[in-house]
Amino acid sequence: MFFSLYLLLYFYEKSLQYFTAKSVRFQYREAPVLGRYDNKDVLLKLPLGMKVRDLRWLSVWCRRFAVDFGSVQFPADLDPAKPQVLPEFKRLGHGLRSGSVTILDAKTFYIPNLHYDGAAPDAYFWVGTGTVPNAQGIKVPNELGDTNNLRGYQGEDIEIQLPGDLTVHDIDWLSVWCISFRENFGHVMIPKNLDVPPALGQNQLTTTKIPSETSGAGATVGEGHEFDSCIQLLNGRMQVQWEAILEGVIIRLSARMDENEYMSFGISGAEGRTKMIGADVAVAYFNSEDNKFYAEDYILNAKSQCDGNNGVCPDSRIGGRNDVSMLYGQRINGVTTVAYQRSLDAQQDKFDQVIPPVGRVNVIAAIGPLNSRKEANYHSTDRTGPQEDHRIDFTSRGVNQCPVLLAPEDKTKQHGSGGSSSSGTSTENAIQPWKPNVISGKTELRARIGPTGGKKGYTAITGQPSWGIAWYINDLLIPEIYVERGETYTFLVEGGNDPTNSARWHPLYITDNQEGGYGQKTDAQQREQRVFAGIEFDPSGFPFPTAAGSLCEWKHKTVDKWAVSETFEEYTQTLILECESDREQPANLTWTVPLNAPNTLYYQCYTHNSLGWKINVVDRGFEPPKARGAASSLVGFRISSLAVLLLPLSVLFL
Repeated sequence: MFFSLYLLLYFYEKSLQYFTAKSVRFQYREAPVLGRYDNKDVLLKLPLGMKVRDLRWLSVWCRRFAVDFGSVQFPADLDPAKPQVLPEFKRLGHGLRSGSVTILDAKTFYIPNLHYDGAAPDAYFWVGTGTVPNAQGIKVPNELGDTNNLRGYQGEDIEIQLPGDLTVHDIDWLSVWCISFRENFGHVMIPKNLDVPPALGQNQLTTTKIPSETSGAGATVGEGHEFDSCIQLLNGRMQVQWEAILEGVIIRLSARMDENEYMSFGISGAEGRTKMIGADVAVAYFNSEDNKFYAEDYILNAKSQCDGNNGVCPDSRIGGRNDVSMLYGQRINGVTTVAYQRSLDAQQDKFDQVIPPVGRVNVIAAIGPLNSRKEANYHSTDRTGPQEDHRIDFTSRGVNQCPVLLAPEDKTKQHGSGGSSSSGTSTENAIQPWKPNVISGKTELRARIGPTGGKKGYTAITGQPSWGIAWYINDLLIPEIYVERGETYTFLVEGGNDPTNSARWHPLYITDNQEGGYGQKTDAQQREQRVFAGIEFDPSGFPFPTAAGSLCEWKHKTVDKWAVSETFEEYTQTLILECESDREQPANLTWTVPLNAPNTLYYQCYTHNSLGWKINVVDRGFEPPKARGAASSLVGFRISSLAVLLLPLSVLFL
C-alpha cells in the first residue's frame, strides 16, 4: 500500500462542514498527487479565487487516511508583500514615455504603454546607484532577454528582469541610457526599503501586443478552437464565446463594427444588475494604422473620458497593468473578432474584479468609436442598458444562444496581434481625408502646436505616421506654404521652450528632410539633412535650435472629434487655444529664401519627427493656389492658462 498525498489549501471558516466542502472542490479538480521531493524548491500557485490572506494553514495531507504530514500556520494579521507602483518614466528625450512602472518582484519591472523612438545608436535599459542616472551602470536585458540596442516602442506593455543576482534592493534608478553619448533619455527612481515579493520565478517575461504565437503561450486553445458556449448581446451585434481553463478563461468577442471602433466586454460594477461605474472590462479593437489587434484591460470609475486619473481608463494608464493577454484577431466582412485570456482572480484589487469559479456573474458590453489615443470613447446607444440582465457562468459548458456565428473560425484568415488585416476586411464607410490647407502671399507666419486630426488630418494628408501633435501655421493644420525665392519671411514660433521636457519643447526649423527631428538624429543622419533656418552651431560644431518660443497649443474642448468632423473648419470648432500663463514673446525665425533653394522644403520640429509639412519654393510672379480662409474660424477663441481649463463633458462614455 502507498499513500496518495495531496497538497491542500484550506479555509478556516465558521464550521468544519464549510471547511471540508471548500477544500474538496479544489482537492479533486486541481490538486496533483505529490511525488518524491529531495531538497527541491517548489513554487505553488493558489487555486483560482484564493488569496494568501484568506488562508489559515498549508498542509501536506494524506486524503485517504486524513493524516497531516506537516503544516505551516498563517498568522491572522498576515500582510504579504505586494508589487509596488512607481511613477512613469521621466520624459527627457527621444520620445520616451510610459505609464506608471510597477515592480512586480525583487527582479521584475512591468513597464506599460512604453514609447521610445529607437533612434539612439547605443541605448539600453540601464540601472545603477546614485541620485541621478550616470555612466556607472549595468545593462538590463530587454523583454526578450537580450541586450541589443533598444528598438523603438509604440505603446507596448513589457516586462524586464534584472540580470544575475541583482535585485531592486541593490539599485537606485532604472533608466533608458545611451552609452555612447552618456545621455539619459528618461528614468524612474527606486525607493529604499521596498516590500516587494521575492523573485522566485513567479513572474516570467511576457509581453502584450505581440503576435499570437508568443502572447498566447500557456493558453490551451488556439486560433482554430471551437467554443461550445456563446451568447448574443447588443441586439445580436456582438457575440461572446468563452471557455474556462486552469489559468483563467479564454474569451472570444465578435462584433459588427467599423475599423475605427472598439468593442468592450466585462464584469458589471454591481452584483445582480448592470452598472458601468466600477466595471472591469476588456476593450478590443483593430488598429488599421499598424494592422494589429489589441485587447486592453480597463477600469470604469467615472462616466467620462479618461483624464489620466479617472474615467474610462486603461489600467496601465492610471497605475495598474494590462492583465488581459491578447491571443489572436481577425476582421472579415465588417466583423472584428478578438480572442484574449484573463484570470478569474483579481490580479490587482484596485483595478480588477473576481470572476467566481462557480455561479453566474453580471456582464456588460458596449461598442463605440476610438479616440486619437486609441482608447475607448463614448458609446452612443450600443451598450447594455440598466434594465438588461445578462449573466454568465464562465465555468459552464454548452451554453449556446448564438444560432449563427457572426464570424465562424477560419484558420486561413486569422491573424495574431502582429498580423495584418484579412483580405476580406470591410471597406464600407471609408474615411475621407480633409482638404489640405494652403497659405500663399503671407510673409508673417505664426507657428503653434495642435492635434493631428486623426485619420482625416496629418496622416491622410502627408502619408506619414503622426504621434498626436502637429504644427498649426496661422492656425491651420500643416498647410502647404508657398514662398518666393529672394523674399524674406518671419515665423513667430510658439511651440514651447522647455528643453528639460520634450513634450513642451518644439523648436521650429526649415530643412529639406521630410521627417525632421534633427535633434534626435545621429551625426550621420544629421549630415544627410540640409538646414536652411532655425539651427545654428557652436564653435565645437554642436547644433542648437534658435526658434523656441513659449507654448501655445490648440487642444480639444472635450474629446477628439475628428471622426464626426466633415471638414477641418468643423474640427476647429471643437478646439480651444491654451497658452502658458507666464507667456513670453514668440521666438522669431526670419528667413530669406535663397535664390538656389530647391522646389520643396519642409518646416519641422527640432525635437520630434513628423510635426510639419511642405514649403513650396517658387519664383517671383508664380501664382500659387488661393489660400483657404479657414484661419478665421479659429479667431475669437479665448486664450487661457494651461492650469485652469476645466470643461464639463456632455456625453456618456463606455
